[in-house]
Amino acid sequence: MAVGVQTLTGEGGPKTEAVAKLRRRAKWSRLRRREALIAYVCLAPWLIGLLCFTLYPLLSSLYYSFTNYVILSGPRWAGLANYRFMIHDPLFWTSLKVTFEFALLAVPGGMIIGYFCALLLNQKIKFLRVWRTIYFLPSLVPAIAGAFLWGWMFNSSYGVVNGVLSWFGIQGPLWFGSTTWVIPAFVIMTLWSAGGGMILYLAAIQQVPTPLYEAASIDGAGPWYRLVHITLPMTSPVILFTFITGIIASFQIFTAGLVITNGGPADGSLFYILYLYDIGWQNFQIGYAAALAWVLVLILSVLTLATFLIAKRWVFYNYGNR
Repeated sequence: MAVGVQTLTGEGGPKTEAVAKLRRRAKWSRLRRREALIAYVCLAPWLIGLLCFTLYPLLSSLYYSFTNYVILSGPRWAGLANYRFMIHDPLFWTSLKVTFEFALLAVPGGMIIGYFCALLLNQKIKFLRVWRTIYFLPSLVPAIAGAFLWGWMFNSSYGVVNGVLSWFGIQGPLWFGSTTWVIPAFVIMTLWSAGGGMILYLAAIQQVPTPLYEAASIDGAGPWYRLVHITLPMTSPVILFTFITGIIASFQIFTAGLVITNGGPADGSLFYILYLYDIGWQNFQIGYAAALAWVLVLILSVLTLATFLIAKRWVFYNYGNR
């Protein structure tokens, strides 16, 4: 009986093992606290930057959107006054219309041209690396330099484009000086840099398993069938990504519009961000500009959500599931 009691309470008994477990847990707790402290110290610069340069401006702009804030007088609470005024602001609807028109042409056009170039550059041709570099280079040109370049090329008086058209007896349009041609001119300028998306499409196409093509060829499938039923479905996640980023980028076009036309002619190129810039930094109406910014966030969120909902029907993430 004494031996049994000694076994339960002495060395090697359950009580000793429990104490050892507590000691090990305490040791691991100290190590975890130390690791957590080191992790937070390493993350501190990023966290400070997130709080100071992202979250604080984001929440501040949300607050300012409900205020009457002229930059020299300070914010005054105005409730929904900015949003009610926006409904009756004709320039708001004009900028939204112009931006939608640009996006409807630029996004699908850029995707089609980029994908077509990727298909061409996926072939076995001579000087393949040189061609890939040439197609990709325009996307590396700075936005301001590209704007000045295309502003010169589309100049109605001495531009290269109208000069070439005159060789064939065609009277070139005014391009950036015409309300009819200003949006097509900006779209053409945007399509020039479709090489950025081309690189993504090319990488996705090269990841398609070769046995799929071999099996389809054995079954008698032609190039068009392989493109529609193998290449496009297998690269659909990248297509979805470029479509969403293209929509976001098209709604944020600013530099070219500011440098070339500054919203003209007759507000024909008054893009949404350009109008927001004019309201905030030309007229100093920070409250109304913040409201415009949050409406843009809402529009892009709705478009992105709708795209993801529709994408469930046609995006393939593996062989068997969509």
